[in-house]
Amino acid sequence: MKFVLAAHGTRGDVEPCAAVGVELQRRGHDVRMAVPPDLVDFVKLAGLSAASYGPDSREQIIAVADFTHNAFKIQNPVIFARAGKELFVKGWAEMSRTLTSLAGGADLLLTGQTYHGLVANVAEYHDIPVVALHHFPVRVNGEAGLPFLPSPQPLVRTTIKAVWWLYSHITKADEEAQRRELGLPPASVTASRRMAESGTLEIQAYDQAIFPGLAAEWNGERPFVGALTLELTADTDDEVASWIAAGKPPIYFGFGSTPVQSTAETVAMIADVCAELGERALIYSDTGRSEPRSHPDHVKLVGQVSYTKILPMCRAAVHHGGAGTTAAGLRASLPTLILWDVADQFIWATQIKRLKVGSAKRLLNLSRKSLVKQLRKILAPDCKARAREIAPRMTNPAASVATAADLLEQTARGARESSGRARSVLGQAAP
Repeated sequence: MKFVLAAHGTRGDVEPCAAVGVELQRRGHDVRMAVPPDLVDFVKLAGLSAASYGPDSREQIIAVADFTHNAFKIQNPVIFARAGKELFVKGWAEMSRTLTSLAGGADLLLTGQTYHGLVANVAEYHDIPVVALHHFPVRVNGEAGLPFLPSPQPLVRTTIKAVWWLYSHITKADEEAQRRELGLPPASVTASRRMAESGTLEIQAYDQAIFPGLAAEWNGERPFVGALTLELTADTDDEVASWIAAGKPPIYFGFGSTPVQSTAETVAMIADVCAELGERALIYSDTGRSEPRSHPDHVKLVGQVSYTKILPMCRAAVHHGGAGTTAAGLRASLPTLILWDVADQFIWATQIKRLKVGSAKRLLNLSRKSLVKQLRKILAPDCKARAREIAPRMTNPAASVATAADLLEQTARGARESSGRARSVLGQAAP
């Protein structure tokens, strides 16, 4: 069978789709991916075919951060709306044409966390099933907000509903233009609502252990598979492991694709704080392997590392709150500090605090004093004990990938069989 996986966003958005794509390809299926231009090489290194799809994700994440920060400032609403439209529909028509071509002859289209309407329209054009893959818990139709939030939070629910309404309003004209170009009839409701009403499969690519009660809330309608990861290794893993083994287990610091105002200043603050607390620091930095400046012996800068190998050797994790990093840290039994900024990071920060396996603070409000305070919180014995308790409840990555691939195969096979039966009935009815 042929599967086309469309994922736009940062590496954290693309990797879950790539992980299940690798498994489908291993099972003998034809797998194609549509990803941002800056992540085409990343997907190809995983062994998959990839087409450039939409704007550069590095530029977009900076734009998202600026848009989010400006959302809380008083400004001209017309200018604000234009900025939102530019951010969320840039390249929509071109993305549609790329995906329409790529999906020719496909048995199933998978959409990542964004651009559901665009992907659903292409699936409708080709008359094939569409499946949604979510790496954080937002219902596709957005009607009830985030169901895992306690009910006495009307402001949060109202805000989330408003965000979904704003998104559908911003993308409405471009989605209508896409449907006209594809020769599809006008749609009376949003794509997310159409998908929900048609029973579209929504795979939850994160652990239900992090959201107690959510599986029961959804009553099996949205299957949980656990976090999806390629479990990549790095050439420097052995070197990093040797450095860790030579002293006290370090605290891992990493900010993924989240823009940091000054890497040098951030590293200096972390080094200073860890020196005060008597801790060692393993710090992810884009310049980790080429940084010419020297650092104290208790600090090591690294590029990408194998979370599976390196994190279990650490004693705590401090990061941006990406879905994959959060899951990896909890699987490694690490008490966690999330320094959140944009997108779904606040959701993970909130859950880490609710589970009492860590703490959280907004990155923009971080200071040396507050970092010392937060690190002392997560290094406390009770926090470390709770982190050890949740680790066995996290899903094994290999099992997560296998379950997701099974669900996609079953959906595609079911659609094929239904189509075959329909053709058979039509053939029997022919004169």
